[in-house]
Amino acid sequence: MAEELDDETLAFAHRMFDLARSGDTAELAGFVDAGLPVDLCNDKGDTLLILAAYHDHPDTVRALVERGADTAAVNERGQTALAAAVFRQSEEEVDILLGAGADPALGAPSAVEVARFFELPAMVVRLGAGPYQPIEPGPPLNGPTTPEVTQPP
Repeated sequence: MAEELDDETLAFAHRMFDLARSGDTAELAGFVDAGLPVDLCNDKGDTLLILAAYHDHPDTVRALVERGADTAAVNERGQTALAAAVFRQSEEEVDILLGAGADPALGAPSAVEVARFFELPAMVVRLGAGPYQPIEPGPPLNGPTTPEVTQPP
């Protein structure tokens, strides 16, 4: 059974997540350098790296990667830092994460799937997923969109 954290420890952890969200790179890096686990994650599985990427802070993403952040971490919704960077259309973050070995196919949805779903051709190409091809619309999920009118016999 996991040990319960006291209020002071929880408040400190929340502050670290807020630093990642706000992009306070220097302060967050200082805490990591002083011993804060670089892959600290919250109750939803969001790591500091995922939060920094989602909130579009490339300097924070770079600092965390340089300190060994796990680019393969996946939160409970199947999201990775790379998928978050793609969603935010941050070319700089995508380049940092790919340079650190992030896998564009990891996650559900993966970074490639995010780029295709949101029709982000530059991201599809940047991820090395080939030339962009729009998704062809399929038939309606619930059958025809207009009911057929039939005459009574």
